[in-house]
This record gives sequence, structure tokens and C-alpha cells, in this order.
Amino acid sequence: MPALKKTAMTVISAALLSTFVVSPASAVGKDASDDQPKPPAGMSKVGGELLGRAGTQVQLGPDAPVLPKDLTGRSWIVADAENGEVLASHNPHWRLPPASTLKMLFADTVMPALQPKTRKYTVKEEDLADLGEGSSLVGVKEKLTYTVHDLWLGVFLRSGNDAVHVLSAMYGGVPRTVDAMQAHAEELQALDTKVVSPDGYDAPDQVSSAYDLTLFARSGLQKADFREYCSTAEAQFPGAEKDGKRESFAIQNTNKLLTGAGGVDPYKGIAGVKNGYTTHAGNTFTGVAERDGKVLLVTVMNPSSEKPHAVYDEAASLLDWGFDASGKVTPVGELVPPKSADTGTGSGKGPAAEQGKGEGRNGPAQSAKATASEGGGGGAGIALGIAGGALVLLAGAVFLINRRWPLPDLVRRLPRR
Repeated sequence: MPALKKTAMTVISAALLSTFVVSPASAVGKDASDDQPKPPAGMSKVGGELLGRAGTQVQLGPDAPVLPKDLTGRSWIVADAENGEVLASHNPHWRLPPASTLKMLFADTVMPALQPKTRKYTVKEEDLADLGEGSSLVGVKEKLTYTVHDLWLGVFLRSGNDAVHVLSAMYGGVPRTVDAMQAHAEELQALDTKVVSPDGYDAPDQVSSAYDLTLFARSGLQKADFREYCSTAEAQFPGAEKDGKRESFAIQNTNKLLTGAGGVDPYKGIAGVKNGYTTHAGNTFTGVAERDGKVLLVTVMNPSSEKPHAVYDEAASLLDWGFDASGKVTPVGELVPPKSADTGTGSGKGPAAEQGKGEGRNGPAQSAKATASEGGGGGAGIALGIAGGALVLLAGAVFLINRRWPLPDLVRRLPRR
């Protein structure tokens, strides 16, 4: 009889563990202290009921590793990039300033229209007139000519707001770009996001969330050009003309998990995506990595740790956990597909869209025109356009990252120190 009782208790314990949801204070370190901002009540439930709850959400199986200790990010998420399962999260729908991680949405929106990559543009004075004070810059100069390829390197490697504004000018101007980004966010069901500036610079009411930033990364990574730029560690950028020749200078990606700069260990298998920092946003980071055929996405926003590289340390530890926990946890939610992928019609009437209806919306997206003011057209094989003010993507499996996605090749080409 005692043996039967012991067996029964073991089964009960395993069942409880498999549905365990971590409380807000149990795995978040300083984020749970009284002097830190608290997430709002009633956050969006897009992607699942648990994702709308405050605190850490994880459903551990019997053999699953525990989450890393001392995580201090106000918001974070770990998800499978291919099937969209959210393995664990912490306030993923908390609307926070995104900093330069918003450039992922900018690139995903604008990149298909600015083709080919060899297209040239001579920078005008007005293109650089409205850069925010203290903006990160790659060194774009007026009256000099750059290719689209040059400018995207400036965006992804140096997080150059000057490059963003020039590309926005090519697209039709900053207001048109902002409208298109907002429309694309709505199409991706990134309903926590309000776009005010295309570069992510601090602006009143400009917000996103760890969930939305992960959607932007997942969508952008469908595009070969996006993958190329976000995984590039070093490049040459055009400089001034001297003695009839164009000089160039080296630029390095500010993603320290990619480059190993500043004393940060490069993360094995990392292949992008984007980091950011502003006064109001703190440090933000979205990364994608591959290990043993598994591809994970992680986003960390505004860690409170005073360690100099906390956002990278916490992202790396969450990736480590995700690779170890894959197949050993019950997902707490999903990364929803675009509206058009729900039904194949672009109507946005799928279940995920209905679930998010009225939650985390910023109002209807403004009508935007996708074609750039100079030329344009989509890149080869990229199903992104705007019809009647609504973004349309090819539906269904076209959106999902398939297992032939060339992450391993990208990783092997990255320099290691």
C-alpha cells in the first residue's frame, strides 16, 4: 500500500510540473522589486491566453530545465522560429519603447520596394534634416551617391538613422514610410505597436513589445536580403571622394553576440537579428540562432541589471535554455501568422485575428502606398505589396520558415574571434 501511495504521488507531482506556470516574482530578479515599473493589467492575448498574463509563463515537463536565474528584462520571449511555438515568456505584450529593434519592421516593410540592391541614390540635404539629436549614424553625407545595398548595411550594422532616413526618402518620405510600417504591423498582427518614427528613435507614444518585435524578425527572415544583412558582421561603407576616387571605411555590426565585440562571447549559431538602445527604451535585442537543426528567436527588452552587457547575457541564457528545453515544455502560446495567412484571402478573419480584436490595437492602419517615389517593385520571390491600403502577403506555408532556410550556411560564414 505505501508503494502505491508513493507511485500516485509521483504521478500527481509530474502532472503538476507539466502545467506549472511561474509566478511573476519567481524568475525575474530585480524586475519584481517594488522600485521597478509594473506591467499593466489586461495586456493583449494575441497568441494565447497565457501571453496576456503578467509575469513569467512557462509549462515545464518532467525533464525540462528550469529557467535561468536573475533575468531582469521587463519583457522577454523565447519562441521556435519555424513552428511559432512560444516556449516561455515574461510580459511579452507589455508596450515599451523599442529603440532600434523597430528597424526590423522598417526593413521588412521597405526592403521589397527598393530593388534592385544596386540602385543608386544621391542624398539631398532635406533627407538628413530631421534626425533626432544623438542619433546613431553610419556616416551618410549629402550630395554623395550610395547604393541601396550600402544603405542597408548602414541600417543593420551601424543602426544608422541617417541611412534609415535616406531609404525612407527613396520610399516616398518619412510620413509615407511610417504609414506603411503601421499597416504592415497590423497585417502581421503586431497589435502592440505604434509607429511614430521609422528609425526607432524615442518619440511620444512610440511603442512595441517583445511579442511584436519577434513577429517582425520572423517575417523579415523570410527574405534573403534581410537574412544577409542581419547576419553580416563586418563590411566596407562608402566614404568621401578624394582625388577622383571614392574612399571607404570599415563598419562592424553593433550586435555583440554576432561579433564578440566589447568582451561579449559570440553566441554559437547566432545569425542576427537587431539590437537597440535609447534613453527611454534602455537596451533591447532580438536574436535568431540555430543549433542541431532547431531555430529559435529570442527578444529581451530593457533589463534592469547594471551589468554592462545584460541584454546580451540574458538573451544568450534564454537561447541556451530554449535549446535545452525544446520538446520538454508545453508551449504557452504561439507566434501568430499574418492576417492574410490565416485564411489565404487577406481578410484577417482568422481565429488569431479575432482573438486579438480590441486588444492592444492602435486604431485602424492608415492607408499607405508601397511603391517608392523612384522606381520600386518587389524583389524576386518576395510576396509583399499593398493593394487598396492593405498589405498582402502570400498565404499559408509560403510564410512559414521551412527547414531548408539557410541559417547554417550563414552561421559558418560568420567571423569568430
